[in-house]
Amino acid sequence: MGATSEFLARVLRRSDGKRDWPPELKARIVAETLIEGETVNAIAKRYELIPSTVSDWRRMARQGKLVLPNLEGMDFVPVEIEAPAPVVQPLSTTLSGTLDVIKGDVTVRLDAETPAVRIAEIVRVLAP
Repeated sequence: MGATSEFLARVLRRSDGKRDWPPELKARIVAETLIEGETVNAIAKRYELIPSTVSDWRRMARQGKLVLPNLEGMDFVPVEIEAPAPVVQPLSTTLSGTLDVIKGDVTVRLDAETPAVRIAEIVRVLAP
């Protein structure tokens, strides 16, 4: 729901604090309610709306006051956003030109110019 909330933050608000939904977005939300298996309540919750607002927009669409996008051959697919992969922190190099290889409470301090092959050997020894 975080991505939807981020999206909703970009919907402008009127002076009374209510969101000012553009007609195209209202139409898209109504179109989502027409997908097999979707409910007005689920769509309203997704967009942080009360269900009666979505029902009002559906009524507007039936009356021709809200033009829905052409849904011929168009399928909606739920989108899932994965958490970003953790960033591996590079081994720290201090100003003194040393390199610390840390495993648990063991620290091996090497000269910063130690060859990569030697560093790899030390890391293999420290790994269980």
